[in-house]
Amino acid sequence: MDTADSPTKTQPSDDENYNLLCQAHEQFNNAEYDRCLELLQQLETKGESSGLILRHNRAVVNYYKGGAIQHLALLRELEQLSDGKAVGLTLKHAGSAITVARYNKAVIYYHRHMYGTALERLAPLVTRLEALEKHMAALVATLQLQLLLATNQLNRAEAFLDYLQYKLNLVASAPTPNPAGNPNPSEEAAAIAAATVAAAAASSEGTPALETTVARVAGKSDCTLQLLQLLTLVLNRKPVVIPEDGSPHFAALKAQKYYIMKDFQMAGKQLTRINNECNLAGTMTPELNAVIANNMGVIQLRVRHYAIAVKFFQRALQYDQELAGNLRQSSLQTMSAARSCEILYNMGISNLHLRRSKDAFQCFILPLKQYQSNPRLWFRMAEACIMEDESKLRGDERQTFESAMNSSISKPYAAQSTAVPEPTLQFATLCLRNALSLARQYKATFHMAASTDEVLDAKDAAAASVQQQLWSQQQDNNFCNPSKPISLESLENMLAAIYAAHSFVSLRLGDYITALEMAKQLLQSERLSDAHKLLGNMYAGEALIMMDKAPEAREYLEPNFMSSLNALDLETRDWQLKSLEAAQNVVRYNLAVALTLQNDFQAAKNLLASLSHPIVSNKAQILHRYVEIKMNAASSALN
Repeated sequence: MDTADSPTKTQPSDDENYNLLCQAHEQFNNAEYDRCLELLQQLETKGESSGLILRHNRAVVNYYKGGAIQHLALLRELEQLSDGKAVGLTLKHAGSAITVARYNKAVIYYHRHMYGTALERLAPLVTRLEALEKHMAALVATLQLQLLLATNQLNRAEAFLDYLQYKLNLVASAPTPNPAGNPNPSEEAAAIAAATVAAAAASSEGTPALETTVARVAGKSDCTLQLLQLLTLVLNRKPVVIPEDGSPHFAALKAQKYYIMKDFQMAGKQLTRINNECNLAGTMTPELNAVIANNMGVIQLRVRHYAIAVKFFQRALQYDQELAGNLRQSSLQTMSAARSCEILYNMGISNLHLRRSKDAFQCFILPLKQYQSNPRLWFRMAEACIMEDESKLRGDERQTFESAMNSSISKPYAAQSTAVPEPTLQFATLCLRNALSLARQYKATFHMAASTDEVLDAKDAAAASVQQQLWSQQQDNNFCNPSKPISLESLENMLAAIYAAHSFVSLRLGDYITALEMAKQLLQSERLSDAHKLLGNMYAGEALIMMDKAPEAREYLEPNFMSSLNALDLETRDWQLKSLEAAQNVVRYNLAVALTLQNDFQAAKNLLASLSHPIVSNKAQILHRYVEIKMNAASSALN
């Protein structure tokens, strides 16, 4: 707080009230909440002028008295307090109470994973960070940095860290170990200490009830900032030396650094070391078990050991459910530690690679409720639907050409609501629409980062008075939470994949106009890969054929564009076309279909004679017989 909130005691009653507040603080720390409430009531009876602060502290004590699970009741009380509409309350008293109430609201929203709301609630305090008392400023800065990292705003977090370092001097210029402030090894190995709800405290320099602490971990705020500083630098791929202090926090940071540097073997060894040391020390918790198992699964996912990754994610999910089996009866710290959405998201990706479409779809349902604005997640849901449909149709590959044509025209897919979350092509259409709308929106607002030289020049030219505006103006392309920010190339690749999938699903459902539109959009995409170029031409040609526009379809199915395709791009993808020869055979077969529909049987027959790849050999033989029948029928008619 500022000095106006901490005047010197000038009346004898101040000493008595101050002693009562000290006793209340002591009883609170000893978990004697009933006695603490009695002392706060005595202060209120004596006519203590800072009634709003006493009301705030009483709400906090009642929260802890109820087992620290009735956070909604505390939140409602804090909402009323933050309005500052207290009769007869001086501005300095209201200011201190409102500051603490706003901070505590942000803490509650942070623990409930409502990071956007927490940032909004904390914003008024961050804008006047320099005016806050140093201890309070450190707590606000710590929570702000946690929220920026939780929402993957890595550039803004780094700029905010510079602001704390050079303007407010809250963090050291270089990350160094702090032996006197090592965190408890039993805490989460994610290197982010969770802020806790406010409690009443006293100061030997101030009037009673005018100074409050906002976290029981107040003594660890410096250590927490140091951990967050290291984590921010690691996530932004900055060169940093991580100290060895024996705690799982720094070991986890080192593991994350190895992972970012793609040294997956060393990252796994670090996690195994944390697991062994905590088991030997007896400090292992379900929270730490869930973190280690999830991180091990992510490592296995990166090295393409998908089955092993799924086992790790299943284990992590078991620990997470053990930790937060009933969130309604859980503390805020337990809510904050719950990571079911992130674990299920990772498990769904692994199941997709294993072609377990139903399992992948079920894994994505829960994360979708929290990350509805993630276009990549919507696209993964669509992939699971397409994969499930493919598995159902796999037994029908030997159908004759005539039956295949008839089944396509008759649309064998029954009418079904697209709003029903089931692995069907109808629901895939809804997923792809959402993914396409979000991806287009994000591409329109994509922020191109400035070069390193430009950033350094801006820092040198910036005055201290505008440093805060500089960090707040930083932007991050964090469109795919909980994943890290994406590059423009990744966003364009995702858009191309969405166009291709949307065209494919529309073809299956008989919506040929949409299929053609999506195929054209795909072919007009920037940085188009050879594989997507191939798919765009084939889908456009097929859509035109089904619309009885065979002459137009031939323009997309002419094999001329195949000469410019890169065979490596086709061979390294997880699909059936594993070679350039296979791709050429598929395109020529589709062209033969178009020629047949135009009654150009001789040209179709010549093309079919050149098809020898197993991927089209059976269908080519059936079409070849059909062409011969038509040619013989035409010859007989002439004779």
